[in-house]
Amino acid sequence: MLALVFHGQGSQTPGMGKSVAEEFAVARRLFEEADEILGYRLSALCFEGIEEDLRQTIHAQPALFVTSVAVWSALGELVELTPVCVAGHSVGEYAALVAAGALDWQDGLKLVRARAQAMQEAAERSAGTMAAVLGLDADTVETACRQASSVGVVVVANRNCPGQVVISGEVDAVARAGELCKEQGAKRVLPLRVSGAFHSPLMAPAAERFREALQAVTFRTPKIPVVANRTADVLADNTDFVALLTEQLLHSVRWEESVRRMWDLGARQFAELGPGDVLSGLIRRTVPEAQTLNVHTAEQVRQTAQMLSE
Repeated sequence: MLALVFHGQGSQTPGMGKSVAEEFAVARRLFEEADEILGYRLSALCFEGIEEDLRQTIHAQPALFVTSVAVWSALGELVELTPVCVAGHSVGEYAALVAAGALDWQDGLKLVRARAQAMQEAAERSAGTMAAVLGLDADTVETACRQASSVGVVVVANRNCPGQVVISGEVDAVARAGELCKEQGAKRVLPLRVSGAFHSPLMAPAAERFREALQAVTFRTPKIPVVANRTADVLADNTDFVALLTEQLLHSVRWEESVRRMWDLGARQFAELGPGDVLSGLIRRTVPEAQTLNVHTAEQVRQTAQMLSE
């Protein structure tokens, strides 16, 4: 059975979505409508932009959202999609909510824009950073963060897969936590090229501002089970989306647990919709038996549709 998964920030790449928009009218219309909603040519930034511009949070998050939804729409034109569940990593959760029927894509884009603006402004106000810890279990990393908290704010931001945990917080505290992780046997601690301490308490100003945008949007009960970052479990029918998505900014992305939950729901095939293959790698390291599909280009859309229809 199939699960659909959607990227988080960091997977953006120049040229993203271009071939899908060129070959699928539904995807092209979506990019055109996004340009109108945003008031600037996001399509040009995706298709022809440079990496430095796409890396900015204010651009990266809308670009990933629109591209992912465009790929999902194009694939849905060719084959009936009946996933057993959907999930998205961080900002990818908004594309997952669209795919599940819980959110109109236009409202999703407005939320992603507001989220990106709030996060970028919070990052500019409080210097923070993130680092990937490789080769150490999440509980040991959590302990290192607690010990380093005497230096400043530092927490686990992403539980990505066995042996890959991302920490986030104030610069000195992240550095200290990284040193402690190395002392505990971490293979590597890699600083990430990000503009702020995402999924940490330093995003509190962003969360408060973003709450207002969430309150202005109508959410519906998902038609497809959505496995949420915050809980690593399926959203309930009475989910408080405002609280859930506000808290998502401040707490860990529990991706490893989410993948295991999707596997428990019966997912055996995971289609990663959007640029890159980061999630596919994380999924295979979490559940080696899983089959992963990368769907980004027009050719990949056609190949995946044929495979799913067999």
